[in-house]
Amino acid sequence: MQALLLHFRQHGKKAIEKVAREQPASYLKILGLLVPREHKVEHSNPIKDLTDEQLEAMIEYIKTSLEAQAGGPVKVIEGNRSRRGPARMGMPLNRQGGRVRAPLGEGARKSKISIFMKRTGRKSC
Repeated sequence: MQALLLHFRQHGKKAIEKVAREQPASYLKILGLLVPREHKVEHSNPIKDLTDEQLEAMIEYIKTSLEAQAGGPVKVIEGNRSRRGPARMGMPLNRQGGRVRAPLGEGARKSKISIFMKRTGRKSC
């Protein structure tokens, strides 16, 4: 192992550059093998764990930083999070503040067409 380490320290950088230049597919394959196959991702919300005092200190720090960047006082908008409405349900809002409806899927479209055909007595479109 010591000999391999010594050889890599002497010639490794040149060998890597040569492979990248002359055999880019092999170079990318080697890079892919270096990346772990599974990577555990954990979602967390550290702000949830903060106390009211810590949140107020963070808000004050941000306000001070913004004032320093702006060169003067900044206006802070106070507000509460709404417990009702589309934002709570994860639905996007349009420009007027209403819910954005999802486009009809293929199945829904076919059923609308079949209802239209039944109502109008048509056999085909």
